[in-house]
Amino acid sequence: MTSFETLVRDIRHDIADYRLRGLKVFATSSFQTNSVPLLHILSQMEPKVPIFFLNTGYHFPETLQFRDTLMERLDLQLITLQSPVPKAYQKGQGNQLLYTFDPEHCCHLNKVQPLEPILASHDVWISGVRGDQSRVRAKMHKEETTPDGVLRYHPMLGWTAKMVYDYIREFDLPKHPLEPEGYISIGCEPCTRKFTLPPDGADDRGGRWFGLQKSECGLHTELIKK
Repeated sequence: MTSFETLVRDIRHDIADYRLRGLKVFATSSFQTNSVPLLHILSQMEPKVPIFFLNTGYHFPETLQFRDTLMERLDLQLITLQSPVPKAYQKGQGNQLLYTFDPEHCCHLNKVQPLEPILASHDVWISGVRGDQSRVRAKMHKEETTPDGVLRYHPMLGWTAKMVYDYIREFDLPKHPLEPEGYISIGCEPCTRKFTLPPDGADDRGGRWFGLQKSECGLHTELIKK
């Protein structure tokens, strides 16, 4: 028995139960190091859980490379989503790109809006958020709902960063190639910077939208029932 066997069994049981109830499940992933344990667990389930990747067009090349590495190694059923609004229409009057002056709207167009049709055609959304990642996520529960009533399932909510790395080491899984360079939480390239984790370990998303009163892209703020 591995140190994670009980936790993994519980996740598989929950997902199997959703399916037995006739619910249609899917997962999303940003393909960071933090994504790896859940992707590994899902890859071992049959039938495969579809994994949706929201390609904003602004990802680091290393993230796309890491995504492809995990796809091949874990044999994932990956589906890529993109905004229905072309980048040519995501600009301001001075031709500046939207993320430079309105990152909230940029996230809405490139992350939230592309996922809405998937939510409309599914019943359960599996997300790998963890409570120790930010103050916003610390307030979440294992099960929530979207404003339209889709069940949000957060199986990793009680996991810690140490558990993530212990799992990766135990199963000899890869890490995101930018992590050794100081990128703890990796999103879109223009809105992500290197970040030194504070001593208390709180909010490892401090390198996202640095200097702004923003820590989430909207998937876990707009698409969750208040």
